[in-house]
Amino acid sequence: ETVAQEIKGKILITQEQILKRAEELGKQITEDYKGEELVLVGTLRGAVPWMADIMKQIDLDLEIDFVSASSYGSGTVSSGEVKIKKDIELEIKGKHVLIIEDIIDTGNTLRALKDYFFLKKPKSVKICTLLDKPSRRQAEVYGDYIGFSVEDLFVIGYGLDYDQKYRNLPYISYLEE
Repeated sequence: ETVAQEIKGKILITQEQILKRAEELGKQITEDYKGEELVLVGTLRGAVPWMADIMKQIDLDLEIDFVSASSYGSGTVSSGEVKIKKDIELEIKGKHVLIIEDIIDTGNTLRALKDYFFLKKPKSVKICTLLDKPSRRQAEVYGDYIGFSVEDLFVIGYGLDYDQKYRNLPYISYLEE
């Protein structure tokens, strides 16, 4: 029996709930950015499923790009040091940037990303996150569009991983200590 089978049943947020929330947030984003140039920047790798759901619900012309930045090694605790491993390729000067994130945890990575993007002179930089874990926040960074708030659990599934595993679960679950 695989671990993925063992954790089935510990569903925190269902796929249906996620899709419904993506639809609600997509409508809000569409309204907020009407008539503007919008670039969605997904954070690799965790945000890919959420970004796919969100972008299908946004009724605007938009561009997409990806960035890879990390403050985690292979463990479960943030190392605090942020490294950009893959930069965006699109020109964001004068455009609105919406970072699509899987989870805001300590906020260190996102704080560094926002600061980095502002150096490229966009009109704005906001954050759309699937999950927000406010209890662990260290940096002053907040989601502008938040799917769900979660307690201090090690969440997995729907793009979120533990050592690169479980990203393909179609719902949000968690690992127990």
